[in-house]
Formats: sequence, C-alpha cells, structure tokens
Amino acid sequence: MLPIVLILLVFVAILLVIGWRSVCIVPQSMVFVVERFGRHHRDMKSGFNIVIPFVDHIRERIDMRIQVVSFPPQAAITQDNLSVNVDTAVYIKVTNPYNATYKVANFIQAVEQLASATLRNVVGGMDLEQTLTSRDQINRELRSVLDDATEEWGIEVSRVELKAIEPPESVQEAMEKQMRADRDKRAEILTAEGQKQSAILRAEGEQSAAVLRARGEADAEMIAAKAEADAKTLRARGEADAIQMVFKALRNGDVNKDMLAYHYLQKLPEIAQGEANKVWIVPSEMSRAMEGIGDAFGRMRLGETDGAGPGD
Repeated sequence: MLPIVLILLVFVAILLVIGWRSVCIVPQSMVFVVERFGRHHRDMKSGFNIVIPFVDHIRERIDMRIQVVSFPPQAAITQDNLSVNVDTAVYIKVTNPYNATYKVANFIQAVEQLASATLRNVVGGMDLEQTLTSRDQINRELRSVLDDATEEWGIEVSRVELKAIEPPESVQEAMEKQMRADRDKRAEILTAEGQKQSAILRAEGEQSAAVLRARGEADAEMIAAKAEADAKTLRARGEADAIQMVFKALRNGDVNKDMLAYHYLQKLPEIAQGEANKVWIVPSEMSRAMEGIGDAFGRMRLGETDGAGPGD
C-alpha cells in the first residue's frame, strides 16, 4: 500500500512541475523567442502563454523599448591630424526579435563597433573646428549610416548624441588663450565705445550749458539795458516836468533877479561834482550873482534897521 501512495505522490509532483513549467508570463514590452528542439518556433508576446516543458526553450528575452547604449570615449583623428576623444550615446530599438536573435550574435556590441568605425570616418573628414561646431551634422550622418546597417539585424537607430568632444590638452590651452584674448579684445572695444559715448555726451552737455549760459547773459543784459533805458526815460521825464514847472512858476510868479542868483549859486556845487570835471572855470556871471546877493542882503539889513523903533 505504501509504494502505491509514494508512486501517486511522485506522479502528482511531476504533474505539478509540468504544469508550472508549462505556464509562461511575458511582461509588457517584452518578447520571448521560443525554440523547439533547437529550432525557432515562435515569438511569445506579453501576457499569459503556454509552452511544452522540456520541448520548448526560451532562447532570448528581448526588450522592445528604446534602449540607450552609452559607449566609452572613442579616439578619432581629424582631418588636420589632431586626436579627439568622442563620447557617444546611441538610442536603439528592436523591431524584429527574430533578426536580432539569429542574424547577429550580440546586437549591442555590434552597434558599438559599427558606431566607433562610422564615427572615425565622419570625424576624419572634418578639421577640429568643424568637429567642435558640427555636432548636429555628425549626429545625422552617424544615425543615417547606423540605421541603414542595422536594419538587417532588426534594429532601428532612433537617435545618436555626441555627449562630449575633448581635444588634446595643448589644443585646449591654445583655445582658452584665444578665447581669453577675444574676451579682452571685446572688453577693450566696449570700454572704448563707452568712453567715446561719455565724451560725446559730456561735450554735448558742455555745449548746451554754454548756449544756455550765453542766452542767460544776453537776457540779463537785455533786461539791464531795458531797465537802464526806462530809468533814463523816467529821469528825463522828471527833469522835463521839473523844467516845465520852473518855467511855469517863472511865468506865473513874481521872481526877481536876486532869487535867480541865489538858485544859481545852489546849483554850482552840483556842476562841480562830476568825475570828468577836473578843471572848473568860474563863469563871468558869478560876480554879477554875488553882487546881486550882496545888494539883496544889504537891502534886507536896511529894512530891518528902518523898521526898528527907538524903544528897541
């Protein structure tokens, strides 16, 4: 009885193992290449799949997503015989799992070697300056060549990127010196332009200030001249009015020669006050005026004497 139970248990265990080995779950975006008796049988898509244990064998598990293959820096010689190290990244995608499995032993290694050879050919046709400034052109040429070559392998090259291009240290030092000289030159040019603009603005400011100053002085002189003219006009009008009043007084009043002589003597000091009157000549009428004044004072004294009584 015991041997039968053991046999049944072994049989059940074998069935469980066979059942477990018969179920295959393929993840999303993955394709399993299945062989049967050493030959390609089918490609299992994502999801639940059934295989025959010990008959079907999974040869490759292919990732159908875009893969980024980063290669170590590759040395390349430019057209002007300068060595540069180029760091490249290639974006590939498997489009045919059968070709990627059976037409190339290792498609990632194959893409790497093909990219290195193609990169040397492309860089070899350019000088250093073109290599440093033509990354887009190098990317397009690499992608075109790689895509054509890998189509037979079931590989699609979607993008190629140059991550870095490193020239020799001596060239880098020379480039840094040239860049430093260019920066210094641009700085000197900008400084000279600033000084030029500053001088122009300063000259324009001084010119404007001189014009405004001249206009102010001219306006001040005009105002002063106008004020002086107005003063002279008012003075002349005052003198004219005074003369008219004097003549009117002479015409209407009883003015004798003694009064005229007295006023004449009062005006003589004013005549002598002028700065230009260095030599003063006494006119001949002076004696007559003095005689008139003397006669007037004499008459005044006689009148006072006659008017005084004995009692005084």
